[in-house]
Amino acid sequence: MHSNAPEKFPLEGGCACRAVRYRMETGPLFVHCCHCRWCQRETGASFALNAMIEADRVTLLAGAPVIVDTPSASGVGQRIARCAKCQVAVWSNYGGIGDIVRFIRVGTLDRPDVLPPDIHIFTASKQPWVVLPAAMPAVPEYYDREAYWPAESLARREAMWAKAKPAASER
Repeated sequence: MHSNAPEKFPLEGGCACRAVRYRMETGPLFVHCCHCRWCQRETGASFALNAMIEADRVTLLAGAPVIVDTPSASGVGQRIARCAKCQVAVWSNYGGIGDIVRFIRVGTLDRPDVLPPDIHIFTASKQPWVVLPAAMPAVPEYYDREAYWPAESLARREAMWAKAKPAASER
């Protein structure tokens, strides 16, 4: 399912008023369509569609998002990057992962159709009228990364964590 052909990238996006603009330099690690109640509440929609990518593969082209700390079901919280003018959320960072990974809000991309979900998660709390495609991976809660991620994404994740560990130990 994972389709991040190199010719699709870089891919630009931004907020509604265009004050904040960014560019994904490469394809994401994985794209989640999350149906948890927290995502439903936070977005005001039936689910959140997030492209998980290393922060150093996202270039800020214009503006400076305001970081808003919000609670999460895990209790660790998340940091949502929002435009200071129109308040549109362009990405999130989750507490357990920190700032090294961004969860790009796919709907803020100029061409959001380039990044369909790789998996539907927390389907146990999805809205009953949302119908998922039969061939699409879907799990009631979260999932085992090793079972769903492509080998390339797993290798990128390992490299990202290896690079992040020395920086964390220097603090």
